[in-house]
Amino acid sequence: MATAMLQECIKALRRTKLYDLFAAAPLIGWYLFCAVHMGPSLADQVALVKQFVQTDSSVLPATLVLSTVSHLSTLIFLVVLIVMFTVRRIPQAAASGFYPRFAAVTGTYLSAGFVLLPLQELSYVLYLVSLLLIIVGTGLAICAVLVLGRSISLLPEARRLVTRGPYALVRHPLYLGELVALVGIALQYYSASALLLSLLVWSFQLQRMKYEEHVLFKFFPEYGDYMARTARLVPGVY
Repeated sequence: MATAMLQECIKALRRTKLYDLFAAAPLIGWYLFCAVHMGPSLADQVALVKQFVQTDSSVLPATLVLSTVSHLSTLIFLVVLIVMFTVRRIPQAAASGFYPRFAAVTGTYLSAGFVLLPLQELSYVLYLVSLLLIIVGTGLAICAVLVLGRSISLLPEARRLVTRGPYALVRHPLYLGELVALVGIALQYYSASALLLSLLVWSFQLQRMKYEEHVLFKFFPEYGDYMARTARLVPGVY
């Protein structure tokens, strides 16, 4: 009897916002650390751009502008994630077992391994392409998170079904944006190791998508129709 009561108490606790906030705390802390770490270098870039504009804007390097925009968009993305993970809804259902959680966490954090690789000297054009991919990918990710809102999750969970905005076109616009940005980042570490790391990240992300879809399909009766009319990542392709 005591064991059954304890289990019920644990189940009730897991349905509270306090428990959900506690579960999200490591991720919120990680995003906060990254945002704070980016602050000084972004401030230096903004100050340098301002100096160029005030002296002679005609010699303002395009790479400096794009690099500043890419860092600013990344910072905005991190801030939006912090807010949404803090105020998100309590999950109504979740994938069972260890591996779905492992795939989600690994797919999220494995990309941090790029900082262990040496940056490569790229041609001017390739560096511009890299920055543009990061800006476009991060912009799409920000849009997806804002539309997803309080339904955001790291693990495969069902909070509320979102099918509007970019989610009306593809089922995982957030991951698509992250993929595009990841390609841009990987270009700056252009090497066999960077390619391997990118492939590992996205092998886990693809598994993560499948587990998420499985949970949503089981919990939301209308998800089957939604799957039938949308692509997973790219309309008409996949």
